[in-house]
Amino acid sequence: MILFVFVICFAASCIGGICGIGGGVVIKPLLDAVGIMPVSTVSFLSGLTVLSMACVNIWKSRKGNELEPARSLPLGIGAAAGGIAGKYLFSALKDHLKADSTVGAVQACVLALMVLGTLLYVLRKERIRSKNVRGKALPAVIGLILGICSSFLGIGGGPMNLAVLYYFFSMDTKKAAVNSILIILLSQLASLLVSLITGTVPAFSWGYLAAMASAGILGGLLSAKMHKQLSASVTDKLFIGLLTVILGICVYNTVMLLS
Repeated sequence: MILFVFVICFAASCIGGICGIGGGVVIKPLLDAVGIMPVSTVSFLSGLTVLSMACVNIWKSRKGNELEPARSLPLGIGAAAGGIAGKYLFSALKDHLKADSTVGAVQACVLALMVLGTLLYVLRKERIRSKNVRGKALPAVIGLILGICSSFLGIGGGPMNLAVLYYFFSMDTKKAAVNSILIILLSQLASLLVSLITGTVPAFSWGYLAAMASAGILGGLLSAKMHKQLSASVTDKLFIGLLTVILGICVYNTVMLLS
C-alpha cells in the first residue's frame, strides 16, 4: 500500500507542479476515496507532500522570470496568514462535527464546487476580460483567501489559485503556475508551523510520511524541468483534463462519505 501511495503522490506532484495546482487537489480526494487513513491524517500528509514539492519547484524556478516579487510577495504573505486561519477553521469544524467522515464530506463538497467553478472559468477565460491588479493590499487579501481555502481543504493549493491569478493579474498559464506554487509553499509552511506549535499533528505512519514526502520532492524536480519544456497550450489542456478527473472524484467522495 505504501508503494501505491508513493505512485499516487509522485504522479500528482508532477502534474500539479506543471499546472501550478500543487498535487494535493489530487492526493487528498484519491486517498479519501481509498480510505486507508483518517481524513485529518490525509489532510496533514497531503499538505506535507505538497510543501516538499513546492520547495523544490520554487528553488528550481528561482532563476526564471515567472515570479514577480512586487505581486508575488504580497500574495505569498497573505497566503501564509490564510494558511494559519484555514488550519484553525479546519480544527473548529472537526471539533464541531466530531465524525471524520462528515468533515471529509464537507471538504469534498466545497472542493467540488470550487473545481466546477474553475473549470467553467478556464473554458471561457478567452471571453472574459481580466484585470491587472497592482499595489500590495489587494494582492495580500487575495492571497489570504487562497491560503484559507488551501489549508482548510488540505489540498496545498488548488485550481482556484490559477483562476484567480488569471483573472485578477492577467498572468499567462506558465507564470500563473509558478506564482501559484509560491502561494502553496507559504500557506502550507504556515499551516505546518501551527500544527507543530499547537500540538495538533494527527497520528500518522512514518512509512507513509517518508513515501509521500520523497514523492513530492521527486515530483517537484521533474515538474520544474517539464514546466520549462511544455507550451502554454499543452499546459492548459492538461489542466482542463485534470480538473475534470478531480471533479468526478470529489462528487464520488461526497456521496460515499455521506452514505
